[in-house]
Amino acid sequence: MTLYEELKARGLVAQTTSEETVAELIDNGKALFYIGYDPTADSLTAGHYMTLCLMKRLQAAGNRPIALAGGGTGMVGDPSGRQDLRKMMTVETIDYNVAKIKEQISRFIEFGEGKGLLVNNADWLRDLNYLEFLRDFGVHFSVNRMLTADCYKNRMEKGLTFLEFNYMIMQAYDFYELFLRHGCNMQCGGDDQWSNMLAGTELIRRKLQKDAHVLTITLLTDSGGVKMGKTAGNALWLDANRTSPYEFFQYWRNVGDADVIKCLKMLTFLPLERISEMESWRDKQLNVAKETLAYEVTKQVHGETAAAESRETARALFTSGGAADMPRTTLSETDFTDGSIDILAVLQKSGLVTSRSEARRAVEQGGVEQDGTKVTDIGKTYTVGELSGTGIVIRRGKKNYRRVSFAQEANMK
Repeated sequence: MTLYEELKARGLVAQTTSEETVAELIDNGKALFYIGYDPTADSLTAGHYMTLCLMKRLQAAGNRPIALAGGGTGMVGDPSGRQDLRKMMTVETIDYNVAKIKEQISRFIEFGEGKGLLVNNADWLRDLNYLEFLRDFGVHFSVNRMLTADCYKNRMEKGLTFLEFNYMIMQAYDFYELFLRHGCNMQCGGDDQWSNMLAGTELIRRKLQKDAHVLTITLLTDSGGVKMGKTAGNALWLDANRTSPYEFFQYWRNVGDADVIKCLKMLTFLPLERISEMESWRDKQLNVAKETLAYEVTKQVHGETAAAESRETARALFTSGGAADMPRTTLSETDFTDGSIDILAVLQKSGLVTSRSEARRAVEQGGVEQDGTKVTDIGKTYTVGELSGTGIVIRRGKKNYRRVSFAQEANMK
C-alpha cells in the first residue's frame, strides 16, 4: 500500500487538486508542503492535532514539511467557521502565542538541515506596502468568486468585515511566498480551508505560470459523530496546563462506540491491519479499543509517560478495584424531574456539596468533572438512561469522587 492509498484507507483524504499528481509527489517523497497555524491562543487544540499528524506521516515518508505560524494572518483572523469577528489581539499577544505554538509543533516535526522548516508569515506580511500589494495581487482575485466561498458566504447575513475579507488573499500570498522562497509545491490542511487553499494555487499559476497543489484532509466534526476538539463546551487544548493529560485521555476514552474505529484510523499511527482486527469487537472488547485510542493519542500529544499515567489513573478509578472502593450514590425515579436531573442536583444528592448554591460555585470555578472531563455548564442534565448501569463518576476537587447511577431495583423496594 502506498502512502496515498493509506491516507485514503484511513479516511483522511477529502479533496485534492489532482489526485494523480499529489499521490506521485507524496509517494515518492517529492512534496515540500506547508500547513499554517494561526496564533488565536497560546495553545493549539485537538482540532489541529489531525494536521499535525498528517505532517508527521508525510515527513516519515521522506517529504519535507513547512510549519507556518501565522504571526501575520493572526492579525486579521480567519473567518472560516466563525459566526462573528474574532477578538483582536495585540502584536505582543500574537508573538507570545506564536512562540508557544512553535513549541507544540516541534513535538511532531523534525526541524533542521534537510528536514522540516518552521516559518512565520509575519516576516513578509507585516511590512507589506498596501498600495503596491493591491496593484500586484488584488487584480488576480475576483470578488464575485470570493463571495461564493463558504467561509464568506456563511457570514454574509450576519456581517462580514472588510478586514476578514482580506484573509483569503493573505493566505494565498503565503503560498506564493513559500513557493518563491523555498520551492513549496503543496499546501495541506482541513477541508474547511479548501477555498482559501485553492486561491493560493491560482495565484501561483497566474503570477508565475507554475503549478502547485492542495491536499485537504477530512476533519472530525459534529456531522461526523465526533466533536473534534470540544469537551463540555470548551476547547480540548494540547497544552497540559490548559487540558490535563488525564482530561485529554478521558475525552478519547469516552468517544461513542460508532466512532472508535474511525478515530483509530485517522488519529493514531497503529497499523491498519491491527485496527481492522478491532472492527468486530463488541462490549468489553470495545472498551479496550477505546482505551487504546486514548493511550495512543495522549502519547502523541503528551508523551508516553503521561499517557501511561493517565491510563493507570483511569483504570484505578473505573475498573473493579478502584470502582469497588469508590463511594456510590444510587438515584431513584423521584430524583428526576420529567426524566432528567441536572448537575447541581447530582452534586448535592451525592453528598459532594451541601447546597445548590455551593454546587453552582463548584461548577463555575472549574472544580467539577464527569468521567474525567470538566463540567462547565451549570445547566447540564442527565437522563435515566444515561445514568443506568454503571452510571457516571463525578469528582469535586482532587480527591472527592462518587459513582452516581440509577438502578431500577432501588425503585422496587
